[in-house]
Amino acid sequence: MGDLHVKTLAGGDRNITTEAIDKLMEGIRGKVLTPESPQYDEARTIWNAMIDKRPALIVRCAGAVDVMRSVRFAGEHGLLLAVRGGGHNIAGNAVCDGGLMIDLSQMKSVRVDAKGMSARVEPGVTLAELDRETQAFGLATPVGINSTTGIAGLTLGGGFGWLSRKLGLSIDNLLSADVVTAAGELVTASETDNPDLFWGIRGGGGNFGIVTSFKFRLHKVGPEVFAGLVVHPLDAARDVLRFYRDFMKTTPPEFTCWFVLRKAPPLPFLPSEWHGKEILALALFHGGAAKDGERIAKALRAFGKPIGEHVGPMPYTAWQTVLDPLLAPGMRNYWKSHDFKEVSDGLIDALIAHARRVPDPQTEIAMAFLGEGVTKVSKEATAYTHRDAAFVMNVHTRWDNPANDATCIAWARELFQAAAPFATGGAYVNFMTQEEQERVRSAYGSNYDRLVSLKKKYDPDNLFRLNQNIQPGKA
Repeated sequence: MGDLHVKTLAGGDRNITTEAIDKLMEGIRGKVLTPESPQYDEARTIWNAMIDKRPALIVRCAGAVDVMRSVRFAGEHGLLLAVRGGGHNIAGNAVCDGGLMIDLSQMKSVRVDAKGMSARVEPGVTLAELDRETQAFGLATPVGINSTTGIAGLTLGGGFGWLSRKLGLSIDNLLSADVVTAAGELVTASETDNPDLFWGIRGGGGNFGIVTSFKFRLHKVGPEVFAGLVVHPLDAARDVLRFYRDFMKTTPPEFTCWFVLRKAPPLPFLPSEWHGKEILALALFHGGAAKDGERIAKALRAFGKPIGEHVGPMPYTAWQTVLDPLLAPGMRNYWKSHDFKEVSDGLIDALIAHARRVPDPQTEIAMAFLGEGVTKVSKEATAYTHRDAAFVMNVHTRWDNPANDATCIAWARELFQAAAPFATGGAYVNFMTQEEQERVRSAYGSNYDRLVSLKKKYDPDNLFRLNQNIQPGKA
């Protein structure tokens, strides 16, 4: 292998000598991949098929020391740096063109302390892998809804799922983290150790360092929960959603319900004549006793004339994977997102109007209900500031033919604009695409200036810039 042509942090080009690369390889316990390596294409391929970038080097880290050495190498050579956890981020920041990609996906350890109700988790772990380990002890922590998602990116941006109404965000259950800083140093971040950094990584994304280990608080959950889907025709959506928003106010925090508008997939419990037609699906979940969930959900299930349902007791781990077939990797994806305090009549009408003309059968409009587990926390408590948002919308545009890019993206943007009058103006960083850098300030709201100061302290040269970037000294 000769000298390697790379992209620098400043946007220019340079060569790195063979000797420098050999020295890096000698110090890495994992693997260093170049474009000629057999595993190169696998390592650079991520969930969103719209992202097709080619790093000059990929370091598949085996532990924290590999991460430290890779960060130092990137800093010494001024390399453009990307960090991959699960590779699920919609913006594609896990991979870069011409620079160095730090791949954490091989760091898979989960160590559960059942007595202490906590788990130590490495950054390459997926949600399915975490759930499998914690559920062996009847424990869980709030994470997302697609089991192939990586724990690292999900947590650093906030992290929410079926347990969040009761137990808050993933970051609200983070007890500590080991972080490699831009200087290549390994530090602990917690309420007592580097508390400013601990505040910043709870919602500030990958702006301040690379987390090599998370420690989460665990809670008694499962192994059986009450959950499922209730499906209505889209024509009934206005009445159902107006009932839904009032009904949810009467329910306890153990119960949550999200909704999705899309074309019906070929679910076995739906009549075949409804496959491919526009529907409203209610996804309900109760994390307590199944008999309590059944009692609470009774009125919601009985309202209107559903075309089908699949609801009942099931393993928590099964429910955590129920949406995976609709979110498999390899498709083209483009998202737009808003936060809302409530589901108003005007918002309902905007959602239904756009659901009548979804551009692809794989596309959906999803609305997550966060509730009091999230909103009760002070907006200054963590970098994640939009605690007033009870609902988060993900305009999840998904298709497979590149020829449909313009049509699908235009539809998502039109819905985003139509819903804007009813939104809070905030944004969830994990749902923001690569083109939305102008929304970063609004994503952090009143916490933004504090984050800028923190960035200046921990990453003054903006080494960690491939993210929803907070620039140092730009307050």
